[in-house]
Amino acid sequence: MNLGFWGTVQKPIIVLAPMADVTDSAFRRVIAKYGKPDVMWTEFVSADGIALADVEGRSKLMRDLVYTEAERPIVAQFFSPDPDRMREAATLGRELGFDGIDLNMGCPDKNICKQGSGAAMIRTPEKAVAVIRAAKEGAGDLPVSVKTRVGYSSDTEMEAWVRALLAEDIAVLTLHARTKKEMSKVPARWELIKRAVEIRDEMGVQTLIFGNGDVASVADAKQKVVETGCDGVMLGRAIFGNPWLFSKKEEGLSVEEKISVLIEHTNLFEELLGDIKNFALMKKHFKAYLQGFDGAKELRARLMEKNTAEEVEAVLLDFLKTYTE
Repeated sequence: MNLGFWGTVQKPIIVLAPMADVTDSAFRRVIAKYGKPDVMWTEFVSADGIALADVEGRSKLMRDLVYTEAERPIVAQFFSPDPDRMREAATLGRELGFDGIDLNMGCPDKNICKQGSGAAMIRTPEKAVAVIRAAKEGAGDLPVSVKTRVGYSSDTEMEAWVRALLAEDIAVLTLHARTKKEMSKVPARWELIKRAVEIRDEMGVQTLIFGNGDVASVADAKQKVVETGCDGVMLGRAIFGNPWLFSKKEEGLSVEEKISVLIEHTNLFEELLGDIKNFALMKKHFKAYLQGFDGAKELRARLMEKNTAEEVEAVLLDFLKTYTE
């Protein structure tokens, strides 16, 4: 068993979920500055893309693997149903200096699943095992973890699926407490996380079990640890517009503080990613940052019409000139 750095992180371990077009390099830098979790993940990166893309395409994918020392410990997440490609990706992650390698076997996106990747791996556990073993070969001394769901069509698949994964002595198993079919349409069932912990203990392996799904705050996460016995919790959607989520300053922030950090976030997005990502991706954060105060709705509407960081900053600074708590 190679826990790597995971063996040094104090429990309960509270981590940030990898989310496509959300936890990009710009947002991660903001989060690391204002409310750093115990561990951070990159957005998921296609191992097939890295291996097969042309020079320009590979260059764009590599931008998703850019990180700063302030973000450590940080885990690179890859997806692929192909063992050879996953071995190459894990090798790359090791060469880039990441602290761990994570395999996405839970993404419910139709296009990802059509490739036999993401949550589709739940239906082919023998292929998942081959991918894990290949990743371990490429990762060398880095710990390898898996993020997945409790089933594809039904949670009755969980028992066999979890046992197959745990048999591979992975460092961490993160379970989203819904099936692929359920997406996020039903409440997460945390009793299944508790069952996964029981399975781990029955098997006598050291793998850390993390739960994921419908976690509103750090306090909520810690309560779920108490209720299930899991080693850690992964928070996802709660981070939207709230880079203070993992800090003690989550409550009581002023409108001025929120706007100041939104300006910083927007400028970083344009600086780091403006040449390869659509500015519209940044706009999904506006509503999350700007709510709960007079004029917020109108302010968001104005910002949605803007397409550069400079324009956004001008609107926000103009708003602050006349705003009073």
